[in-house]
This record gives sequence, structure tokens and C-alpha cells, in this order.
Amino acid sequence: MKQGVPAGTPDAPDTAVLESIVITPIVLTAQRTHPLDPLSASEITAVRDHLVAEGRLGDTVRVAYLSLREPEKALLRGGVDVPREARVILLDTANGDTTDVLVDLTNGRTVTAVAVDPLVTGQAPVLFEEFEAIESILAADAGWQAALATRGLTPDQVRVAPLSAGIFDYEGEEGRRLLRGLAFVQKEPGQYAWGNPVDQLVAFVDMIERRVVQIIDDGPSDDPISNGNFESPELTGALRTDLKPLQIIQPEGPSFTLEGNVLSWQKWDMHIGFDAREGLVIGQIGFDDHGIRRSIIDRASIAEMVVPYGDPAPYRSWQNYFDTGEYLVGRDANSLELGCDCLGEITYLSPVVADDFGNPREITQGICIHEEDFGLLWKHTDDWAGHSSSRRQRRLVVSFFTTVGNYDYGFYWYFYLDGTIQFEAKATGIVFTARYPGEGYPYASQIAPGLGAPFHQHLFCARLDMAVDGDRNAVHELDLQRVPKGEGNPHGNAFTRSRRVLGTESEARRKADGLAGRVWEVVSTEKTNIVGEPVAYTLIPQGLPTLAAAEDSSISRRAAFATEHLWVTRFAEDERYPAGDFVNQSVGSPGLPEFIAADRTIDGEDIVLWHSFGLTHFPRVEDWPIMPVDYTGFTLKPTGFFDANPALDVPPSPRAEGGSHCESGSCHC
Repeated sequence: MKQGVPAGTPDAPDTAVLESIVITPIVLTAQRTHPLDPLSASEITAVRDHLVAEGRLGDTVRVAYLSLREPEKALLRGGVDVPREARVILLDTANGDTTDVLVDLTNGRTVTAVAVDPLVTGQAPVLFEEFEAIESILAADAGWQAALATRGLTPDQVRVAPLSAGIFDYEGEEGRRLLRGLAFVQKEPGQYAWGNPVDQLVAFVDMIERRVVQIIDDGPSDDPISNGNFESPELTGALRTDLKPLQIIQPEGPSFTLEGNVLSWQKWDMHIGFDAREGLVIGQIGFDDHGIRRSIIDRASIAEMVVPYGDPAPYRSWQNYFDTGEYLVGRDANSLELGCDCLGEITYLSPVVADDFGNPREITQGICIHEEDFGLLWKHTDDWAGHSSSRRQRRLVVSFFTTVGNYDYGFYWYFYLDGTIQFEAKATGIVFTARYPGEGYPYASQIAPGLGAPFHQHLFCARLDMAVDGDRNAVHELDLQRVPKGEGNPHGNAFTRSRRVLGTESEARRKADGLAGRVWEVVSTEKTNIVGEPVAYTLIPQGLPTLAAAEDSSISRRAAFATEHLWVTRFAEDERYPAGDFVNQSVGSPGLPEFIAADRTIDGEDIVLWHSFGLTHFPRVEDWPIMPVDYTGFTLKPTGFFDANPALDVPPSPRAEGGSHCESGSCHC
């Protein structure tokens, strides 16, 4: 079927997507929710039942994605009642047919059902059941059995990583739903297999036909055997006994309130959403400035991440995983444990996602909310005034953790007393391993004797629907500018900064420049501050490397978002994902390159910032057998947004017992 054709209507034009099929009204008994609240278990069940009643969700059909279809922004702001809608991507595992369905929960009807053509668009996300299916398909394949036999192995002694295939020039792959499999030896249950890679062997598997379509086997190699059981006494030795307890206690409870999914803390307020694909979605972020609520961001999420590998060996040259669009980081989120994953006075939310069959699955304690001390907010000792004063900084933390194969990622949003917003990604888990080819190999590190870890990157893209004091915003690029010694600068000490207004989408494809201290101000084109300058928030990038692959490579086309640090687009409801909607085996250059093709003006418009950032990982010996957390992220800092330091009203902290003596009756800092 062609993309854009309603399922069951093969002769309809591409624009005919509306179906007004009504089977049975969907009855929801849950209390009224915020329009942006994630779907509840009862709502997911209602969607499933509706699809079954319509005949769309049969025995061979799986639910690749099911989440809230958020209301249009204009309707949200209008305060009118909006229907609860669910977007569902269905995959028929018998024939590969993929259908993109929109269900109106409020009125009990299918709004649209669009057939997706993998040749034109791409494949549905990877299913949970495909993780196990690839192993059973390979175990039954004579070619795979023979390849393992030459290495003295049987299928029951190896685990196979189900790896997204991408799009390459392998013959006969067009339109197929593929996974590629790399094997690791696991001879005993509970053993970590990552230290025992089976090298020089990879299988390409058609997941619809359930058969192996190609095996690349360059014969047995001297594969390493490294103990990856990182908690075994053999590796840990005696555990430390001098690490004293550290307790975080708030005897009066936390300073925030949570009403449903609306979170308020120290003048901040926001809505906490959750999506099976993106994970955390922070919406309607605002700040109370002397009794006036001021908007900052309408919607913030990490809309995509990709992990491209840099080893050109034929068994690994195709490795590039879109963990968000292909594997759904929200669906893969962890349940978090107090004292282990989160420490302190913790409030949890338990989002609900759909499994492959459309059944609701609660991720118990999947979102962690707490506040934490963050050192000093400000401090000064003034000899002239004879006074010393300081205040403690705090931040509100909203986070979740997800596991995608060998890697684990934490997504942390921070909100500070002084109006600063930060995002931090935490990467940990186990590096992807292979046999180390030999001394001097330029594309991998040797992390244990004979054990290699290919160079790779972890590249994220934040989608920031900005609303700095309203919708009329613009982006200004600010650079440090050095001034040569001469007239007007006789001592050569002068420096200033340049300001460039990014007027169109094509002008707003930008790279960071650490030498120039480049930042991007998001300014209001309608509001000014106490000194007559536009109110603004400044995006401060880390400015680490962008995508390292060749410009004409497949991954550079599919992950074009990662080739720049910044893109700016005019807001459009259907432009949600920087690498396109159907990322799995995506065709062409979807996403941001398509969004900016019209080169819309962005000065004084409703705009979206797309900020790419991340880590380039040259693995260390210390990253084995489990990798200490590495960090990456960005900061959004108020720049003339307030008329003074917004944290002047933070009260002094009481001096701790045993601290300085109290003077003049004051026992505060």
C-alpha cells in the first residue's frame, strides 16, 4: 500500500486519510485528567479493545507504539475541552503491513488509519518480541549452526544482540524488516556475556519471513574470554568497609507539590508527561515572577538519540542505533529503587506503556522527583559594610533511567532557584565489545587483554518548543569578539561580543564554537526588561563533537540532526522528531532537513530549538567491565529575563551545630 492510503482502501488518493468508523463508544471511568497527562491503564485498554473490535488488532498484529496524541497547542491555550486521542502504530508480523492509527478516546472512533510504505518511509519500531525471536530464528538456521560449530559452539551457548539494521547497499534488503545479529558466548545462566564476543560473524535476519537472508562469516578467530561479571568477588575483591552512611533527610517533607502531573516548586510550575518513545516530556514550564506567571518553554523533551559506531569492519560498519526512534527509550524505562537509584525524600510517578499486544504495563516508580542541595547559590564578604552573607542553592530534579541493550541512560532535568534550567544525560552500562584486532588498530580501544571496544558516539537531540514570555521569539547568536590593540584600545585589553540575528531556518543551522564562547539567546521580540533590552533565555552548549561519520554516509543522511549543534524551525504540530517519524530503516534524509526545506522565517515567530549534543567515546580500560557514569547536556540560563537576581528572597540557612558562634542574636548564614 502507498503511504497516506487508508488501510483497506488501496485505490484511494494519498490525501484520503479520514475514517469515521465507529464500533462501540469507548467508556472511560477514570477521573478527568489534564489534557497532557499520559494515557492511563484504562485508556490503553480501551484503545486496545477498540482496535480489536475494528478488526485491526488480530492474532498476528502487534502494537509497536501506543501513546497520547497531545492536543494542538492552540486548543490547549484556548481552554476548550479537547478529546483524548491515542496514536498507535500497528505491525502485522505475518506480512509486514504497518498502519498508523489515530483513535479518539472521547468519542470512541478511529480518526485516521494510514498505511505506511517501508520503501518510502521506514519501518515500525523494534518489538519486544523480536528480541527473543531473532535468537530462535538463528538457532534453527543451518548456516548459523555451521558457523558456530566451526568455533566449537552451539546455538544454546550464545546470546544474540537484536541490532537495528539501518539502510545500506546490501543487495535485496529494500523493503525488508531486518535485524542484524552479533553473538556473545553465555554458557551459564546469569553470566554477563559481553566479555565473550563471537567475532568475524554477523547474521542478517528478515523478521517478517522469519529467516536468515545473509551471513558474513570470515571464519573462527582468536576470540577473547574476559570475565564481565562485575559484581563477582573475583573482580571486586573485598568490598570497602570505610564508606560511611550518607543520609538525606527532609523532616518537613519536600518543598514541592504534585497535583496529578502538575509539579510546582519554588516559583516553578510545569507538567510532567511521559511518552513511550521520548520518555519524559516536560510541558508548560513557567516561573512566578512577583505574582505574575511567565512562560519559558511550552514543551521540552529529548526527541532522539543515536549511537553511531566508528569501526569499518564488515561485521560492525552498519552499527548505528537510534535508541529513541527505533527502540523507544520510554517503553524501556526502569523501575527505580529508593536508596539505589534515587536518594533522599523521593516522590515517584509510575507511567503506563503498552506491550506488543496493546496491554497496559505499569513502570512502577519509573519517574523520580526530588530536590537536592547544590552548594552555594551566592556568597559575599564585604569589608566596607562589615557584613558576610551566603545562601544555599537547591535544584528540583525530574528523572528517569532506561536500558537499551548493553547501555543504560539517565535523563535528568534540573530546575534551579535562580531560574536556570539544565538537562543532563548519564551514560553507563557495558560498552559494546569485539575482538581486538591487534596493536595499533585505529578504530577501537583494547579494554582487557584481547577484548576491544569500538569507538562510538552517544548523540542526543533536545526539542525545545520555546515560549519566552510568549510565542514571539527569535534567536540571536552571540560570540566573543577580540579587539586588536590600536586606537581606542591602546593597551589591548578590550574585548566585546558580536550579535547575529538568525532570520531564517537555513541560517539557523549552526555549530558551537568554544573559542568564541558561542551561545544562543532566545529573545522575546515583544517584551523588554528593566534596562530596555529584550527578555531572554540563553542556550549554553557544551560544544563537543557533532556526528563524526563521513558527510555522504548513510548515517549522516539518516541522523542529519547530529551534524549541527543547533537547528531552529518555525513551530509546526507535526514536526516532532528530528530524524523523522519512522526511524527504523528510514529512507532518505527525514526529519530536520525536510522541516527546513521551505526555509521559513523565524525572527519574531513561534519557534522550536533543536539542540544536538553528546559524547564521543573512546573507551578506556577503566570502562570495563562496567562503565562509570559519563555526563553530557546543556544549560538554559535567564539573560535579562528577570529585572534582578530572582533568588534574592531565598532565606538564609540556619547554621549547623558546631558552626560559627551566633552574633547579634543571629544564628543564620
